[in-house]
Amino acid sequence: MTAAEVAKRAQIKDSAQKFEASFVSSMLQEMFEGLDTSGPFGGGQGEAMFRSVLTDAMAKQVSKHGGVGVAASVEREMLKMQGLT
Repeated sequence: MTAAEVAKRAQIKDSAQKFEASFVSSMLQEMFEGLDTSGPFGGGQGEAMFRSVLTDAMAKQVSKHGGVGVAASVEREMLKMQGLT
């Protein structure tokens, strides 16, 4: 395998993980949408404003540590499309 192919594979893997993180983030945002955070420990408007930052960070960690399987499928298909299988 050439250095260019190795670099391309690494780029594809990174892109697949970023796609999965985006997907997981969307799912987490939907999950947190219905939470009521009022009360003495609720974050109010500040919490609502930064919730997307929290879900993005959680999604990146989920994807980085194995994810939910979306990245592997996307990576496999991208490798096929590039003729690197």
